[in-house]
Amino acid sequence: MPSLPRPVADPSRPATPERLLATAERELVRVGYEAARLEDIAAEAGVPGMSVLPYFLAYLGPALLFLGAQLGGGWTLLPVFLVFGLLPVLDDRIGGNEKNPAAFSRGPRWIWDIPLWLWAPIQFTAIAIVLERAAARDASLLETIGLALSLGVVNGSGGIVVAHELMHRGGRVDRALAEVLMTSVTYAHFCVEHVLGHHRHVATHRDPATSRLGENVFAFVSRSIMGGAVSAWRLEGERVERTGTPAWTLRDRRLRIPLLTAAAYGGVWAVFGGRGALLFFAQAFVAVVLLETVNYVEHYGLNRREIAPGRHERVGPEHSWNSSHLVSNAYLFNLARHSDHHFLASRPYEMLRPWDEAEAPQLPSGYSTMLMVALVPPLWFRIMDPRVAAWGTRKVSLSLRLRPSASALRSSPGDPE
Repeated sequence: MPSLPRPVADPSRPATPERLLATAERELVRVGYEAARLEDIAAEAGVPGMSVLPYFLAYLGPALLFLGAQLGGGWTLLPVFLVFGLLPVLDDRIGGNEKNPAAFSRGPRWIWDIPLWLWAPIQFTAIAIVLERAAARDASLLETIGLALSLGVVNGSGGIVVAHELMHRGGRVDRALAEVLMTSVTYAHFCVEHVLGHHRHVATHRDPATSRLGENVFAFVSRSIMGGAVSAWRLEGERVERTGTPAWTLRDRRLRIPLLTAAAYGGVWAVFGGRGALLFFAQAFVAVVLLETVNYVEHYGLNRREIAPGRHERVGPEHSWNSSHLVSNAYLFNLARHSDHHFLASRPYEMLRPWDEAEAPQLPSGYSTMLMVALVPPLWFRIMDPRVAAWGTRKVSLSLRLRPSASALRSSPGDPE
């Protein structure tokens, strides 16, 4: 099992307290990983691959979408009821899961990729079925609205989450699949802005996807959509120049993404007509608003300390709202363990660790519930603003910074420093 690479001292850079602290953190992460290897290897044996089964819960969304399309009428809203009706109840009744995963003892690594790789053909089939049903002249207005809402919710709560996981991978196929999935919701530039921008500038005013204290969700969604597009264009231009990538070729996403989007809409129009293209846009709008509302919840009111002009402290678990509710994390591929995702973005979904209330701010409920609360700004502010203030008064002590919890110490091989 490979060890984490050791940091190399740079004599040209002064040994500032911040650099010494960061080096100490990395060393402790390394030591913790080495110490945890035996625990992982000795973890209780189980049937290989069985632990991946809960993550197929996400496929209940497409299944209900197919069923609703066949039954018609109000049944077309079944996926909406699942995400915003059933999941909140199950989160409340079943509660959280604070258990760390035993990462290396439960079968081959590719087993965990199966629910990700299978999603794309399921989603494209769902889109085709819904567009065909909506394009039929006997489809009622209620059915058309229900299908647009449900397809958007399925693609937003499933497809975008899968794409989010894949865009953080190193493989070209995974990243290409993420781009295609995001194209299906007219938001492929998210692959650029999220990876190159959001993870770098999260919890600062330079990040359009970080919601500010006192900002309502409607103002945030508009700001994030527009700011994210501008940021993606700028970041891709910088990447092209920095890497020597030929500009304005298919390797330049400033050209490739608009072409893919135009091809998607052209294909939909050719097969399903103008009504199908309109519904395709409507479901994309629903999915994108759902995505940006999740962004609103994940970082509301949290800020990184500025340690020098234009420089902020290192991203930590304290800069994301965390939720370890068992059911919604199974449905969302552990997306709600967001503190650990930002602590180490390369850590795959099945290895994301929970952080307790002393280490990261905790949402009072699961994502589905908090998304609905966010749509009522007075209620949201009443619930969340006191929690932001309470978290802001806590000062992370030097001992905590130098002695990360077991969640942080047991990092995955290959995680970046």
